[in-house]
Amino acid sequence: MRRLLDGPHPVVAAISQPDRRRGRGRKTSPSPISELALASELPLLRPEKVGDKAVVDELARFDIDLGIVVAFGQFIAKRVRELPSLGYCINGHASLLPRHRGAAPIAHAILAGDQRTGITVMRVEREMDAGAMALVRETPISETDTMGSLGERLAEMTADAIAAAVDSIAAGTLTWTEQDHAAATLAPKIEREDARLSFQQPAEQLALRIRAMAPKPGAFTMLEGEPLRILEAQVEKGATDTAAGTVRRGETGLRIACGEDWLIPLRLQRAGGKPLPSTEFLRGRDIADGTILGEPL
Repeated sequence: MRRLLDGPHPVVAAISQPDRRRGRGRKTSPSPISELALASELPLLRPEKVGDKAVVDELARFDIDLGIVVAFGQFIAKRVRELPSLGYCINGHASLLPRHRGAAPIAHAILAGDQRTGITVMRVEREMDAGAMALVRETPISETDTMGSLGERLAEMTADAIAAAVDSIAAGTLTWTEQDHAAATLAPKIEREDARLSFQQPAEQLALRIRAMAPKPGAFTMLEGEPLRILEAQVEKGATDTAAGTVRRGETGLRIACGEDWLIPLRLQRAGGKPLPSTEFLRGRDIADGTILGEPL
């Protein structure tokens, strides 16, 4: 939104989710887009359902040429999609479509062990993330990338690509390419259970899950009946001589036996506590040698 407001094409209105309860205090507050629109004195709509007739009628007053959708979180009805004078809306999606269509493409790219990802600017259609593509930008996924760090990089790339797409649309030079629908994969919303660590899995897979869930919701296991988040970890190759989930203590901290190899937690967080380096965490909450993490299968 900032990139568009700073660009050469007038932004005539903004649409965002209604104000929601947010943060620990659960106070009602506007979304970041709403805050920016209000600060910019931009006309702002915050509908529960963007496809309602009253909302569409209100949008029609703005004489819109093009709609831009990013991470909106509501189904965009046909009468909204086709309302602009150009007859369509565009979307910036954080994956190399058709791979990882859905609500959580960044986390799923890391979970899958993808070496590269990127963003795609496409047309918004009824089927989720299935519209024709206009621009694609790629970036490598490093071995230390988390959902947080990768998400920040992709957000900047999306802003650049959306701005470039709008320039090309205005100039009449943008071309569209249909997706290979047979190659599509899905990236559904991350649920709480997706963040649970099962130490029967290889340590390499668990390390990917930890990165994919960091910083939020945070991959977790159970320690004496309470959730323990593991926010950063590395893999130590080697045979395990004990049951999966068993903690082994050493001079450098702790390691956890997995279905294959060992997981070395580097950053931990207990319920209600702050994220801490594991060495500092263990000074305040010891985890004894032989402790078995997780819940019985």
